[in-house]
Amino acid sequence: MIAVCPNPYRDRELKVTKKVLELLKNEGFEACVCPLFTEHDAKIIPEEIKYYCLKKQAPKCSLVIVIGGDGTILSAVREIRNVPIPVLGVNLGTKGFMSTVEIEDLPLILKAARNEMDINRRMMLDVELRRGNDTVLTDCALNDVVIHGHGDCIKVTAFCQGDKMISYSGDGIVISTPTGSTGYSMSAGGPIVEPDAENIIVSPICAHLIGSRPFVLSSKRVITVRAEKYHGKKAYLSVDGIFACDLENGDLIVVRKSENYTLMADLGSKSFYDIAYEKLR
Repeated sequence: MIAVCPNPYRDRELKVTKKVLELLKNEGFEACVCPLFTEHDAKIIPEEIKYYCLKKQAPKCSLVIVIGGDGTILSAVREIRNVPIPVLGVNLGTKGFMSTVEIEDLPLILKAARNEMDINRRMMLDVELRRGNDTVLTDCALNDVVIHGHGDCIKVTAFCQGDKMISYSGDGIVISTPTGSTGYSMSAGGPIVEPDAENIIVSPICAHLIGSRPFVLSSKRVITVRAEKYHGKKAYLSVDGIFACDLENGDLIVVRKSENYTLMADLGSKSFYDIAYEKLR
């Protein structure tokens, strides 16, 4: 079984999804449609399309084809992160760093369906929020963990293995994987890192510190961030671009390499450098 996971807000009327289903059916592959972002608007799915929940279907599937942008891929990964299934992205987004197939090359999906592909293991990050003696939230990120003020300047102090790395007032901080290095981390001045590398990238966001620089750390490190606000200003935590919770003064966010990996299908059509050059010029 192959799960086809469209973002129906990008694939209007599921036109691309229907083409994918036709390609797979003509080659004898069984497929199911598992749309994303439809929790509050199921009417956006055409009536003739029978659809399923990705989380429930995932254990039965050998491949997940995601139709949308990088955010759609991140959403799919959150649904299947405990199931080792390769993910193939069909880009309908603006950048599409994580996608292997552009819309004009749609027949390439058949290579993945026939298992004619390489599998790239992408490092992930575990994150936990500690409040006093309690752990009040745990999550896992493929791209990044972000601590950010609600439009306010906050104080951020980051530690590596308990040693202070950096402390400043500013908009916040991004802790990313190599996969996430081309996202918010890059916009904050962080480096571009090969996506199949294993590093933790720490990038200050608009720090009021003339010597502010990003850090590229070993994946063995444990990063702890303390966020502090002034005079009632607020901050929040997001994981892979999804709001997780508001932060309280003195909360500790602990980030480390996860035992989970995301498996990304690689058809060998373009290298990471080809994609980066095309998307960033």
